[in-house]
Amino acid sequence: MSFLRISIGSLLLMTTLIANAQHQELNEQPNIWQKKTSEDSNAVVNSFGDLFRKGTISGHFRSFGMTTINEGDLKDYRSWAVGGGIKLQTAPLHGFQAGISGFFIYNLAGTDLSIPDPITQQNNRYEIALYDVENPTNRSDLDRLEELYIRYQFKRSSITLGKQLLNTPFINLQDGRMRPTEVEGVWTEWKSKKNWQVKAGFIYGVSPRGTVRWYSVKNSIGVYSMGVNENGQRSDYAGNLQTKGILLHNIQYQSKNLKIQWWNQYTENIFNSSLVQVDYEYKSSTGIWFTGAQWVRQDATGTGDQPDPIKQYTPRNWSASAYGLRGGWKNKNWETSLNYTRITKEGRYLMPREWGRDPFFTFMPRERNEGLGDVHAFVGKLQYIHPKHPVQASLAVGQFQLPDVLHYRLNKYGMPSYRQVNVDLRYRFEKFWRGLDMQILYVYKQGTGETHDSLRYVINKVNMSQWNWVLNFQF
Repeated sequence: MSFLRISIGSLLLMTTLIANAQHQELNEQPNIWQKKTSEDSNAVVNSFGDLFRKGTISGHFRSFGMTTINEGDLKDYRSWAVGGGIKLQTAPLHGFQAGISGFFIYNLAGTDLSIPDPITQQNNRYEIALYDVENPTNRSDLDRLEELYIRYQFKRSSITLGKQLLNTPFINLQDGRMRPTEVEGVWTEWKSKKNWQVKAGFIYGVSPRGTVRWYSVKNSIGVYSMGVNENGQRSDYAGNLQTKGILLHNIQYQSKNLKIQWWNQYTENIFNSSLVQVDYEYKSSTGIWFTGAQWVRQDATGTGDQPDPIKQYTPRNWSASAYGLRGGWKNKNWETSLNYTRITKEGRYLMPREWGRDPFFTFMPRERNEGLGDVHAFVGKLQYIHPKHPVQASLAVGQFQLPDVLHYRLNKYGMPSYRQVNVDLRYRFEKFWRGLDMQILYVYKQGTGETHDSLRYVINKVNMSQWNWVLNFQF
């Protein structure tokens, strides 16, 4: 029996046993590693050895099966990845703690991801990010030092130096494969006694999802596909940009019903991005009504010291704007919302895909609107959490109106307009199997825009479906 039949058959059998995998919202603290507390966490440290004996150890094992089915004779893909990792965090000593973690991955079975589609000569897009996008033939030597930091905590504040996890609108985990994006730098957080919070830091290194190496900020841009520049020429900015790093800061105010946040990301010598988001909730007799609005502004601050347009990430005098709206209702078991994003015709919304996923209300896993301008996106979401069992089901349906694939100034990756449906089912085990969870994600994307009879604008983009089967065990 074929791998595809086995995968689909297994998925159908498991649709009653689904769970919370590795997906996180952008307003959540990173929780890749299961948080643990113990009686020794506040114990007195009398020796260097006590730092480790009274610290905490967390483990994470993960299995990820992915199958992508393309239209007609276009190449289909399938892959099964497994891996595991361990994190050690020392006991606190005068407010100081150190942490280190690492993870390994094996490619157990599936398609040879180094072979392009014979019809379009396009490479694999989704499954390769389970492993190493820079070396598709690597099936076993896939290990990465992930976290290596020193943290100082005092009252409601902290300073962290080194390799760490961040989850912000512009730089985030972008989970959905085996391991997330991680960063290296210094990061501070401060919370007031009441409603205010400030975060800030300087980032000088990145290890993108789907890689096994750490890169300087300038060399992290272009590890993934680079698309075309505004003139339709194939971009070649990887390894050609100059920047000292990223300054990122946030100010947030939150009361009982209102949350206002401002984020600014300054990538020296390349571009600056700002986001303002306001969220409001109103409690009624039937549940909670919520609404939100966001605005994004981007401007070039340089060309990365590159006069050649092919080697520039942001063109001279480039700017872009986007805004979004959402409204919905929720209670303990149900949540539903309508979401809208508009990226204006001013220019493409740009953010290196190596750094994270889109911050828009209309984001749906397995596609992005990065690299696009003149976008109208409409997404409806529905989620149900069982009141007695740890089962969660969600449905998202989106319509994305994009510029023509040949309109290079506003379409970096040749993505046609499309309609997308996501079905996400999750289950978290309890009692003896506590720590084990499962997820099934099904994605279907239907093309609704002109592809000019070129299948290169179809494969791995539209008229395709995808199954994702994820199993996690954390301890």
